[in-house]
Amino acid sequence: MPGTVYSVPPIPPDPEHTTYVEGGGLRIGVEYRLLDDAELEANYQGEAMEEIQAHITGNVEDNGVSLHVESLDDGHEYLRFDCFESGPHYHYIEPSGEKQTIVDYDAAAMGDMLPWALNQLRTRLTPMLEYAGGGALLAKLDPAAVAATLDRVEKLAREAEASLAAQQTGARKTRGTS
Repeated sequence: MPGTVYSVPPIPPDPEHTTYVEGGGLRIGVEYRLLDDAELEANYQGEAMEEIQAHITGNVEDNGVSLHVESLDDGHEYLRFDCFESGPHYHYIEPSGEKQTIVDYDAAAMGDMLPWALNQLRTRLTPMLEYAGGGALLAKLDPAAVAATLDRVEKLAREAEASLAAQQTGARKTRGTS
């Protein structure tokens, strides 16, 4: 599997900016996420920060919708899709929480990441969960309920994108008139 393996856990979702939808044995969080150097510094220090910085060039400043796929049983996040504007990517997060694989998304070849991510959750959830170490979770999933959950997740994600677009348009208008 291509990607970069890290021995540090991902930055946790921000509960103030994450809406969760539960169903079918999963809990999926929809978060509008801002990732920047300050966020990295708030979550990583010492060797963990050195590991992160070894794979980053320049300053970090990105944002977009994140989808957090968690087990209802123990709350572990197995998959994350960061549909960021500049550096879209997704995560496989092992049950220990101490190892994750981050895979860059090729937006030039595959287009906008959010439709792709939602399609993967609808059509490739089983192999992706298995790869992340969530095989035991599969027997507990209710496919029809997961599908209904994904419909609600898509609605929330589209609303988050629309809200961002409106904020960016407003910011451009404000900058243009100053």
